[in-house]
Amino acid sequence: MEISENRIVVLIPCRNEETTISAVVDGFRKSLPDSTIYVYDNASTDQTALKASEAGAQVIFEGTPGKGQVIRRMFADIDADFYVIADGDATYDPSEAPLLLKTLLEGGHDMVSGLRTGITENAFRKGHAFGNKMFNGLYRTLFGSGFTDIFTGYRVFTRRFVKSFPAVSSGFEVEAELSVHASQLRLPVAEIPVTYVDRPEGSISKLRTFSDGLKILKSMLILLKENRPFFLFGSLATISFLTAVGISVPLIATYVDTGLVPRLPTAILAMGLVLLSLLSVVSGLILDAIAKARIEAKRLVYLQLPS
Repeated sequence: MEISENRIVVLIPCRNEETTISAVVDGFRKSLPDSTIYVYDNASTDQTALKASEAGAQVIFEGTPGKGQVIRRMFADIDADFYVIADGDATYDPSEAPLLLKTLLEGGHDMVSGLRTGITENAFRKGHAFGNKMFNGLYRTLFGSGFTDIFTGYRVFTRRFVKSFPAVSSGFEVEAELSVHASQLRLPVAEIPVTYVDRPEGSISKLRTFSDGLKILKSMLILLKENRPFFLFGSLATISFLTAVGISVPLIATYVDTGLVPRLPTAILAMGLVLLSLLSVVSGLILDAIAKARIEAKRLVYLQLPS
């Protein structure tokens, strides 16, 4: 199947990218001449929309700030066979989009992600690079292997993936949610290296290392609760139970020697921790059944769509 036989759309979420959006749109027009390019202006206060329109893109406005909000709107609005998504800050090379699509088609994948090269070369981004490495390691621990760069903004998707993706997150953490969706449904995915360069002079990043890092961590915990609740609540139950055992050993030893329990508050605390442990196990089992039902529902939506 040739790429030109299918309907391809390029989706570019952006906010205040007037210095770069024209070059990005022009780059995708050259690399994917048969595609339709949509720029979603996310409450910009500069001339992003005007520049994008002049460059030949179709501009759609999304007034609620947040990349997750924009992606939710994009995936709901646009129907196509294949979707290319990239940031509007000119950090990705549009000429590499055909290779991403070719990998998607020839490999029978539902998503191909661009593995960013050169992300640690700029000293200004070392904090971001460290956080990226840390969160990727955490992702592999919580959700399994399959991705080495879950926060890349350069991806291609099939319609099956897009229309079965729930898009719960509202900010940058939506990138992690995309990866979790693929992992939980066990979809065929791939990563290939792509060029990642500095923003041009005058272009300002919206990513805040610490505040967005905390949001991403919170989002990953929420995704863990929704997709692997028994692992989360089982871990809490284990911690509570082991703590109860630890503080109970001296009490038990004293009771065996004297027949007395002199530290009643400690005994009450230990009993409370045991009850909390049991409650966590029961909650985890109930939520795990619900999570499996949700995954099955998403899988059915996925299977109903043509491959």
